Amino acid sequence: MIVSRGTARPLGLLSCTVDSVIAGLAFCRRSTPNTHRFARRAIGTRMNKERLWNAIHETAEWGATPDGGVRRLALTDKDKAVREWFMSTTKSLGCSVKVDEMGVIFATRPGTSSTLAPIGIGSHLDTQPAGGRYDGILGVLSGIEILRVLEENQVKTHAPITVIDWTSEEGARFNTGMVSSGVWSGRYTLDYAHAIPAVEEDETGKATLRSELERIGFLGKVPASYTANPLSAHFELHIEQGPVLEDEGKKVGVVTGVQSMGWLVVTVHGANQHSGTCPMDRRRCALTSAARMISRVEEIALSAEGLSTVGVINSWPQSPATVPHKVVFSVDLSHHSTEVRERMIADTRAEFGHIAHANKCTVEIEDIWNSPAVQFHEDCISSVREAARSVAGQENVKEMMAGAGHDSVHTADRCPTSMVFVPSKGGISHHPDEYSSPEQCALGAQVLLESVLRYDDQLKAKDTSR
Repeated sequence: MIVSRGTARPLGLLSCTVDSVIAGLAFCRRSTPNTHRFARRAIGTRMNKERLWNAIHETAEWGATPDGGVRRLALTDKDKAVREWFMSTTKSLGCSVKVDEMGVIFATRPGTSSTLAPIGIGSHLDTQPAGGRYDGILGVLSGIEILRVLEENQVKTHAPITVIDWTSEEGARFNTGMVSSGVWSGRYTLDYAHAIPAVEEDETGKATLRSELERIGFLGKVPASYTANPLSAHFELHIEQGPVLEDEGKKVGVVTGVQSMGWLVVTVHGANQHSGTCPMDRRRCALTSAARMISRVEEIALSAEGLSTVGVINSWPQSPATVPHKVVFSVDLSHHSTEVRERMIADTRAEFGHIAHANKCTVEIEDIWNSPAVQFHEDCISSVREAARSVAGQENVKEMMAGAGHDSVHTADRCPTSMVFVPSKGGISHHPDEYSSPEQCALGAQVLLESVLRYDDQLKAKDTSR
């Protein structure tokens, strides 16, 4: 039988010298009344590729692994170190910095408007246990590079610009992905998030997200809410984490939304029996049942043109001479359509129930995280589209859905949002071999800057027309 514990539990880059930039700005001031826009285009060609690349690899030293990857789990001492670097760096660039109750860091550069909420540039600095150097990190460090460019060229935006480090996006140490942006948006409660236990080896078994925020000194006093920290928009640069852009020879992805995704935790119950004496037809082997379930869920995903992954599996009692009585495993199901994914879940529940019954076992299925498909805001999409075509050329741009979860999923609930993708070599991510070239990173950062400035122009135009 199936025992269901309920529904979702919230678990060739252009370059120019400084002199040419100044000359370009002077020309714009002399020759055109639209100084604001054309000055920005000149600055937009000036993202410092070497400085961005160096920042990526210098900060990777906090959590560097021998195989070239990064292990920097959320709220560990290594995460604390890179957070302190983030704060000191952005303060040196004239930003005001605040930390909310989820440890999210907002570094804000003022604009000329005193009434507009900031335009957010956000991603994350935490990694997977065997992570790479670009996932999330590229987005945050590109935001800092944008602050540097604006400050060096004394450019004032209309809206403030806020660079954000969202806490524990990965969900690797505290098992709910994108949890801090989820609290900010109101999807999850603060109490729920603060109580999430740490999953790494902790002798006391009492470490929680809140206790670890306190331990590293990042339990802020600012309310973790979109009402306390409103944004006019949110833009995020990210590596694709898949093979599509590389396979199609595209340089930039304009992200129009994010597919539906979520996690199930499956527990199979059988009975301990002696492996040498119990006949095969008398066995209630939880592991045999689980193996058949895992094979079946892959077939369900293939037939629905979706995705399934079993990433964690454990059995008990872990003895070669004993038939396992219990197995727990995870199932990640994803699809571009929320409705199709719901059917995949229903099919999984039904099929797992049949398999358990046929093997004299029972099964419990818990839906611990469920994120519906998200459509991004057209104003932000158009800003990214225009920027990408301007920077990379229309023939090098692809509009696409994101396959992985990102903090932008949650910000889209409360403010206009879109994302920029750059290619991932071989489609590899969540692995030390994760790689995007210096040119790809800088190109993405340039598109990000152009996108933000184009959106800022939209906000200024609306203010002027009032």
